[in-house]
Amino acid sequence: MVEEKRSEGRESEKENKGNMTVAEAGHLGGERTAETHSHEFYEEIGHKGGQRVRELIEEGKKNEGVETTGSKPSSRGSREEESRR
Repeated sequence: MVEEKRSEGRESEKENKGNMTVAEAGHLGGERTAETHSHEFYEEIGHKGGQRVRELIEEGKKNEGVETTGSKPSSRGSREEESRR
């Protein structure tokens, strides 16, 4: 009996085409974007996103006091800490 009510609820939700979930709206929006934009569009926004992530990582490292120049973290900071002890 409880199961019957659940399945009836799902059917009535499907019949009501005016309401959709956030996931359904996102899916439809993604399909529409794919129809109206090229492959290059996705490459460009991916690149921009990657650059922003890089900036945020650099900002976070600066806030933590980690030197970000070069490929390896500076060991100078740890030597300074040792000399203060």
